[in-house]
Order: sequence, then structure tokens, then C-alpha cells
Amino acid sequence: MDSLKCVDSVRYADDSASAWYAEDNPSNVASATVFTLENHCSHAVWPGTLSGNGAAVLGDGGFHLPPGTAVQLTAPQGWSGRFWARTGCSFDGAGNGKCATGDCAGGMRCSGGGIPPVTLAEFTTGSAGNGNKDFYDVSLVDGYNVGMGVRATGGSGDCQYAGCVADLNGACPAELQVRDGGGAVVACKSACAAFNTAEFCCTGDHSTPQTCSPTHYSEIFKNACPRAYSYAYDDASSTCTCSASHYTITFCPTH
Repeated sequence: MDSLKCVDSVRYADDSASAWYAEDNPSNVASATVFTLENHCSHAVWPGTLSGNGAAVLGDGGFHLPPGTAVQLTAPQGWSGRFWARTGCSFDGAGNGKCATGDCAGGMRCSGGGIPPVTLAEFTTGSAGNGNKDFYDVSLVDGYNVGMGVRATGGSGDCQYAGCVADLNGACPAELQVRDGGGAVVACKSACAAFNTAEFCCTGDHSTPQTCSPTHYSEIFKNACPRAYSYAYDDASSTCTCSASHYTITFCPTH
């Protein structure tokens, strides 16, 4: 199993919403899942969180995470949702503003998903209905903006590392590139977003695993990041499972 070395001097950012579930519901701590979000980037990121099926909102939906800092978020049993990094953000005192990548309706606190292209960490944590097994992955199906890694700790089962360490912005084909006002590549689109065809989007006549195969573009992603989802039906090599684990999500992992 691959491992991810954590920085020695990581600081914990002051985020009072991080442990809301554990603090308000102490009896639930034993069955909760703790997510530690670490920023190893040389720049700040603004993590966004989105919970599925009416599940508890973590970290108020989004917050500022300076380089070299970490925040812990505690989720109830059976939680499902996603995390992503927003970059190049500017917000006013009321939390209104804009991000260069991963923006969610111009707000610090996200109530919906981030605008692609964006790297995603996706989770469904264990409950009685799924045998108390967690499912997780790092997905490039919606494109890429920053490297991201997920490491399981303290669990049982395969508990493999999921993630994308490579800098895909530097290797992004010209036709998929997203550039900022200064001309720097800040994100890499998926082929679906760039061309909107059934072949690339796994829709229409290509809507099943048998009819939607890897493409030249998804193979660029897969070759660079073999432990991340590269297209919609990349399940076999990209979905990880673990039981009773906690997870460290690292932005800009080094290995």
C-alpha cells in the first residue's frame, strides 16, 4: 500500500466549525469519521465541502486553509459527500467573492458543487446498510485543478491510498487548458467538458461500461495519476474500501 508522508510542522487552522458534530453530539464520536484536511501547497486553498442526501454539512461548506495548516472535520456515521480545493480566491468580509478554480456560486460557504474543472475526493462512509464499509476515491472525471491525496488511518481492509500527485496543469493538452488573467494554466478540463460528446461524456450510445472506453485524454490523466478516477467507468482501479477508518486529505501531496 502506498503511503503519504505528512509534513512535520503542520499547524491546525482555527476553524470553530470543524468539530461541531463531535462537540454537540459527544455520544456519536465513537461511530464518527474524522477527516483531516492538510494544505501542502505553496499557496492558500479554500476547501469546499458538499454533503449528499441531506447529510450533515461539514466545515460550514467551505473555509480558508493557509499553506502548512490543517483542519479536522468530524462526520456522522453513514455520511457521504465530496471535498475539493478552490484556488485564487478573494472574499469580502461577508464571505462573497470569486475563485479562479472550483468556485461555488461566489461564496465562501458552498451549498453546491464547485465549478469544473476541479479535483474531487469522494466518500461514502460506513453504515449498517453497507456493512460498515467506507468507499472513497479521488476523481478527475470533472477535470483537475490541484493535486490531492487520501490516506486511510486506523481502519481494516484494503485501505489503499487514492490520489493524484502529478502536476497535470503542467502536462495538460492545450485544448483542455484553463488559464488565468496572467496566462498561467490553473486547471485542466476533462474531455467531456471541452468537447461535450457522448464518447467523452459516457452518455447516449456510450452510456454503459461496455460502450464507454478510455480515450486518449483519459489515458493522459490515468498515466499521470494511476490511483485516481480518469473517466466515468474507471471503477475497478480507482475505488478504495476500508472499514472504521479516519482519513487524511492532502492538497498538493508530494508522494
